[in-house]
Amino acid sequence: MKPVLRADVRPRELWGWAMFDFANSGFTTVVITALFNAYFVAVVAGNAAWATFAWTAALAVSYALIVLTAPLIGAWADRRAAKKKLLAITTAGCVLFTGLLYFAQTETLWFAVVCVIAANFFYGSGENLIAAFLPEIAQSRALGRVSGWGWSLGYLGGLTTLGLCLLYVTWAEAQGQTAAQYVPVTMLITAAIFALASLPTFLLLRERAAPRAAEGAGPARARPRLTLNRLHLHLRLFPDLRRFLLCSVFYQAGIQTVITLAAVYATQAMGFTTWQALLLIFVVNLTAAIGAFLFGHVQDRIGHVRTIALILLGWIVTILLAWAAPGLPEGPALFWAAANLAGFCLGAAQSAGRALVGVLAPPARLAEFYGFWGLSVKLAAIAGPLTYGLTTWFSGGDHRRALLLTGAYFIIGLILLAGVRAGRGRRAALRAERLDRIPGLR
Repeated sequence: MKPVLRADVRPRELWGWAMFDFANSGFTTVVITALFNAYFVAVVAGNAAWATFAWTAALAVSYALIVLTAPLIGAWADRRAAKKKLLAITTAGCVLFTGLLYFAQTETLWFAVVCVIAANFFYGSGENLIAAFLPEIAQSRALGRVSGWGWSLGYLGGLTTLGLCLLYVTWAEAQGQTAAQYVPVTMLITAAIFALASLPTFLLLRERAAPRAAEGAGPARARPRLTLNRLHLHLRLFPDLRRFLLCSVFYQAGIQTVITLAAVYATQAMGFTTWQALLLIFVVNLTAAIGAFLFGHVQDRIGHVRTIALILLGWIVTILLAWAAPGLPEGPALFWAAANLAGFCLGAAQSAGRALVGVLAPPARLAEFYGFWGLSVKLAAIAGPLTYGLTTWFSGGDHRRALLLTGAYFIIGLILLAGVRAGRGRRAALRAERLDRIPGLR
C-alpha cells in the first residue's frame, strides 16, 4: 500500500475515502437509473404525454445549478480548507431529499420535482468535493489505481443498494402491494444506506488543506463574474486542462446519455421487459466495477491519455453493436455484449477522467479545479440526454438514429483528446502557485 499512498496517509483513510463512492452510488443507481425514474413517469406524473420531459427537465435544472455553483463552491472550499465540511452538508442534503421522495405521489408532483432537483444537486456537488481529496491521498504515479479502486467500490455500492431494494420490491409484490406503495419505501432504503455507508468517510478522512488568506472582498453579485474570470484565466494558462475539459464535455455527453437512457433503449428498441432491463442494469454495474478496477492499473502503466483513448474506442464499438442489434436474430445476445462492454468502459472512463484532472490541477486549488471538471460533466449531462430526446422526437421515435448521434460524441471526444499532453499539463500545474502572487487572483 505504501507505494501508492502519500507518506502521511494510512490505508484505513484510503478505505474511508473510497467508501463515499460506495455510499453515494446507490442514489444514482436506484433514483436516477433503475427505479424512481420509471415510477415518476408512470405514477407521479400519471404517464402523461409530458411525463418523460418533466423528469429530464428536473434533472437538467439540477445539473444547471451545479454548473453555476461548482466553481464557486470549489474555490470557497480551497480558500477555507472546508472540503470535508461542505461534503458533510451536501451528503446530509442528498440523504434528506432522497428520503423525502417517500412522499412522492400523483398529488405531490411539484413536491417530488423539487426533491429530485435538490437531491441531485447535493449529490453532484458532493461528487466534486470527494474527488478533490484524491490527489491529497494518492501518489501522483498512482492516481489511476486509487481512483479506480474507489470507482469500482462505488459500483459495488450501487449493486448493494439496488439489490436490497429489489429484494424488498419482490417481497412487497408478493404481498400484493402496488408500485405506489413499495417504491417510496425504496427511497428510505437508499437514503439510509447512503447515510450509514458514508460514516467511515467522515470518521477517517482528513482535511489536509490549510486556509488561505481571504480573497478580495466584494459584493456577492460580483462572485459569478470573478468565477468566470478565473475560469477564463485557467483555460488560457492551462491549455491541456482546457482541451481535456472540452473533450470531457463531448465524451461525457455520450456517457451521460447511456446512463440516463440505456433502460429506455432496451425497452423501446430491443423490446426488453422491465425485469430484463433491471437485470441488465445490475449486470452492467458489475462489469463497470471490474472496468474501473482493471483500467485504474492500466492507466498508471501506459498513461492517462492513452487509457482514455482506448476507452473511447471501446465506447464507439459499443454504440455500433447496440445500433446493429435490433431486428437481428442474434440481436438480444449482441445487445447484451454491447451492454457489458458499455459497463466495462463506463467504470474505466469515469475513473480515468477523475485521475487525469488530479494530474492537471494545481495542488493548492484542487477543489476549485475539480469544480470546473464537475461543470464540464454536468454540461454534458444536460446536452447529451436532451439531444437524444430531441432526435427521437423529431424522428418519430427512432432510437437507433439517436444512438448514432450519441456515438458521434465519443468520436469528437477522441479527436480532442489527441491534443492533450499530460506531462506538459502537469508541469503547468506545478507552476501554478505563481498565480497567488498576481494581484486580484488570491
